[in-house]
Amino acid sequence: MSPPQHAAPASRLRFEPASSGRPGFLLRCVRGCALGLLLTVLLALAAPLSAGEIPPTGARSGVDIARVAAAAWAGDATLIYLENDESLDGQGASPRWGYLFYSPAQDKARAYSVRAGKIVAAEDLPMKFQAPPVAAEWIDSGRALEVAEREVGRAFRKEHRATLGTMLLVRGAFQNDDATTWTLIYNAPHEAPLFVIVDAIEGRVRRTWRG
Repeated sequence: MSPPQHAAPASRLRFEPASSGRPGFLLRCVRGCALGLLLTVLLALAAPLSAGEIPPTGARSGVDIARVAAAAWAGDATLIYLENDESLDGQGASPRWGYLFYSPAQDKARAYSVRAGKIVAAEDLPMKFQAPPVAAEWIDSGRALEVAEREVGRAFRKEHRATLGTMLLVRGAFQNDDATTWTLIYNAPHEAPLFVIVDAIEGRVRRTWRG
């Protein structure tokens, strides 16, 4: 599918690299991605475990415990981003999810990685963020995947032997658009990945593109 015809989006999520690159988070910006924001926040603080050891769960499963920890860190901390920290299954579940919180008062961001109902890693992000909090209510990762699969994902997987690699939730991904959205990224051998943007409130596909 060809990219939609629209003005280049501007990210509301801004960051400045710190002087030292500590291990922990890997931040990757997507070349040509209409999101115009960071693609992945991955924690690597804890020793990796086999995904089969822990049953995968939806993204909402770790929100509460991460939010409690974030509130202890900063009273004004709000959730601005989340992403799967381990591989996804066919129901949009993962054994481990990462949650990024931002404190306007401290002008700092801190992330928590949750596995099996426990925080297995936590670290201050070595970058400065300015980002809006995601909406209070949003569909879980499983529902977002259902929507994406029905519209374009299933056909893309079958045609190109693709797999779902990433699901991330963020608000304000596009210029003049305040929506909280899921971004699903399908990867295929020797093919450009498929990006599917799902409205996390309305539960519908908003945009798709290859790149």
